[in-house]
Amino acid sequence: MKTMRVRPVSGRMVPDPDRGDVLPEGGRVVPKSQWWMRRLGDGDVVEVPERAMSQAPVANKKGAD
Repeated sequence: MKTMRVRPVSGRMVPDPDRGDVLPEGGRVVPKSQWWMRRLGDGDVVEVPERAMSQAPVANKKGAD
């Protein structure tokens, strides 16, 4: 099954029917199903490119040579 990474738009609480909880603000990988495609179409969530999620800032370690 194909997947995609989505996150809720600001101020929205979006249920995740597969996990039985609410989609976290940071988003998660979900199946590319009718449920999630509908949430995208309704503007409840946005799709997040995988590379954007993997580009987390790296902490600066002082004195690490």
